[in-house]
Amino acid sequence: MADSGEVTRLLNRWSSGDRKALEEVARLLYPQWRTMASGYFRQERSGHTLQPTALIHEAYLLLQKANPRGFDSRKEFLGFVAQLMRQVLVDHARRVQSLKRGGGQNRVETTDVTAEEILSAEEFLTIHTAIDELAENSERKARVIELRYFGGYSQEEVGDILGISAATVHREQRMAEAWLNRALQRAVFQ
Repeated sequence: MADSGEVTRLLNRWSSGDRKALEEVARLLYPQWRTMASGYFRQERSGHTLQPTALIHEAYLLLQKANPRGFDSRKEFLGFVAQLMRQVLVDHARRVQSLKRGGGQNRVETTDVTAEEILSAEEFLTIHTAIDELAENSERKARVIELRYFGGYSQEEVGDILGISAATVHREQRMAEAWLNRALQRAVFQ
């Protein structure tokens, strides 16, 4: 595991404009990024056309384009990377949906996207929309869900990142899950 102090120093250099520092952060945190990316695919059906390595690389490209900002800790930065990975997955799901509806300018062979992946994309986009709606009501509850489920963090780690107690994380997570369950049920019956 990378030294938190070293990562924080590199993140500070990156936020000051040193692009090489981001490359070093990526080298140090790649094993954690790999674990996070693999976690996204644990619940997915087999045959997904996007793989963990591609997810990491796409998120890194977004990170390179992002305006560097100060991060108080390695965990806060990893939370940001989790957000980027989620965005990559959303973009991928939208592309799959677009192909389903005949969108896209290029001809796509039928072997490029499976029926299972189309269903998975629909489900993922429904969940993504529900989390965005939750964020409109409670940004913190949405962040708890994002960090717990997409980032793979423990309640204690989420508490550290958000500056709240583990008990508050637990309470916020339970309320958010209940809210999301109701939102997903409404989506299914519409």
